[in-house]
Amino acid sequence: MPQKTPKPPWLSRRLPAAGQSRVVSELLAGLRLNTVCREAQCPNQGECFGRGTATFLLLGPTCTRRCTFCAVSKDAATAPDEGEPERVAQAVARLGVSFCVLTMVTRDDLPDGGAGHVARTVAAVRDRCPGVRIEALVSDFQARAEALATVLGAGPEVLNHNLETVARLYPEVRPQADYDRSLRLLALADAARPRPVTKSGLMLGLGETRSEVLRTLDDLREAGCDLLTLGQYLAPSIAHHPVVRYVPPEEFDRLAEEALKRGFAAVAGGPYVRSSYQADRLYLQAQAARTPPMTT
Repeated sequence: MPQKTPKPPWLSRRLPAAGQSRVVSELLAGLRLNTVCREAQCPNQGECFGRGTATFLLLGPTCTRRCTFCAVSKDAATAPDEGEPERVAQAVARLGVSFCVLTMVTRDDLPDGGAGHVARTVAAVRDRCPGVRIEALVSDFQARAEALATVLGAGPEVLNHNLETVARLYPEVRPQADYDRSLRLLALADAARPRPVTKSGLMLGLGETRSEVLRTLDDLREAGCDLLTLGQYLAPSIAHHPVVRYVPPEEFDRLAEEALKRGFAAVAGGPYVRSSYQADRLYLQAQAARTPPMTT
């Protein structure tokens, strides 16, 4: 049986203040909404709930793919909940946030991969909360241009699709996904007009080498990716892909510097960074970096 690798001291941290955690939990339960915070066992759930935020998980709590790193359930998927888009919009309004992240399980069983449902949710949030900026963190949609166009047509400010790991590890970590297909999706988003801000993320510690990570950064930039997140992989259980290595914080800092040199507009890197973690800050950093200074 695989053994857990002891965690290093830099992964120890204090429990966050409860803050608004109870309010957020009760709101989500009352509206029957799923979050990636819970379903993917995100280590930042307490912090985010405490700050009054959550990352919504659309199209049910079960995924049609069997990635070996992911805690999301692989049970049989259910039909999309037609009332979910409006309930998500209600939650965003009641939370009073200015930026929200909508993510999804992969739904290869649906003709459009769930793109229409995501688009309807973006539109519902936009209708109820006109000033809220929206990040859509989507599956690869099998790189179908029409599915991506459906989501982008609803007008999210950010289109996020995670590569998760380097190309060599895809058969082991993401057996039903395809590295080049994910890059094609990001390239399609880069070519869209109007063009969204594009974003992707990698987990480190799965067995990748530094040279493979740098090559992946180059591939992302070639696909037009603007924003990047780099975080430590933490195995949900011993039944999942093992942690091969714990990456020290200073290595995240060096990789972030390499990414900025390659032209990423903004980068978040660190052991507890996740794709949707403080997504508003990363977006605003990118916007500030692209805004020319005022002249007198």
